[in-house]
Amino acid sequence: MGLCVRVIPCLDVDAGRVVKGTRFRDLRDAGDPVELAARYDAEGADEIVFYDITASHEQRDTATELARRAAEEVFIPYTIGGGVRGVADMRAMLRAGSDKVSLNSAAVKDPGIIDEGAERFGSQCVVLSADVKRRENGSPGWEVYLNGGRLNTQKDALEWLVEGERRGAGEFVLNSMDSDGTETGYDLDLISSVAERTSVPIIASGGAGHPDHMVAAVRAGAGAVLAASIFHFGEWSIAGVKEELKKAGVPVR
Repeated sequence: MGLCVRVIPCLDVDAGRVVKGTRFRDLRDAGDPVELAARYDAEGADEIVFYDITASHEQRDTATELARRAAEEVFIPYTIGGGVRGVADMRAMLRAGSDKVSLNSAAVKDPGIIDEGAERFGSQCVVLSADVKRRENGSPGWEVYLNGGRLNTQKDALEWLVEGERRGAGEFVLNSMDSDGTETGYDLDLISSVAERTSVPIIASGGAGHPDHMVAAVRAGAGAVLAASIFHFGEWSIAGVKEELKKAGVPVR
């Protein structure tokens, strides 16, 4: 494991404010996205991910304005997702200052956007984000959900991510909806299943409550760990998390 594991705070943005809930419900306000991101930058975060969580559902414009504001205050790489409908939206976000664009709903509806984005901007700019949930009928596996977890596509998550890699996605954000906001740990089966079948970096998302959960995610195959609640509400600092990861033998910057 030569590469350093990245620690990434995730900022879910709703109507210009950072919010955090449990399994996508019961949202609490956590502040201004750019102020919070600048603070995490100063505290040693490796990257930031912003999600405009209601943009796709409400079919609003992309978070280009957020990308522009962040570019002035945030000096580490950042990814923006939410409301991307086509390659023109991707270009607008990248030109506004975003380093990467996260695709979720748009890619499921038109997988060709992954190929086109990778061809035009490079795979390193294309992050395929998947909100996944274990199958409800008790059979093994996971399905992909859209619109902030409101819509089950019935697409098999592993098959979808294999296809995403083939089409040129440079990275996955693997968000377990079963664990999201619960602080009970990431879905390790999901991470290891994806890691066995694909070779792009996996950002584990959904369920971080303690640095031990992050260590477990890295051991399961994640190259980066994403968290929201534990950072926003002051349970752990970025430095504190990195210290614990180091103690466990996980290489961090």
